[in-house]
Amino acid sequence: MAGSNTVAVTDTTFQSEVEQHRGLTVVDFWAEWCGPCRVIAPVLDQLAGEYETKGLKVAKMDVDANQATPMRFNVRSIPTLMFFKDGRHVDTVVGAVPKAHLAGKIAQHIG
Repeated sequence: MAGSNTVAVTDTTFQSEVEQHRGLTVVDFWAEWCGPCRVIAPVLDQLAGEYETKGLKVAKMDVDANQATPMRFNVRSIPTLMFFKDGRHVDTVVGAVPKAHLAGKIAQHIG
């Protein structure tokens, strides 16, 4: 369910797509059956487009198809959005939050 501005990642590609990425990456841990995940998906796609020129990457990981990475980062509920700066976990937001809240978090970490 990756949008036009987001990239789907798996347990196999997580290291190369997220942990080796220079800059800010937001990883959306989601599942097809999750209502709040479907609510936040278009917001993340919009933010990915708006911040693309500033180097933001938005990655989506289906927790049903990929279980090792969510387990590694102790993801207990979805949607969970994890912020990685230069491959290092720097922040987490749990739940479907307003776009302005996410934009503020992105602005805080992208600089």
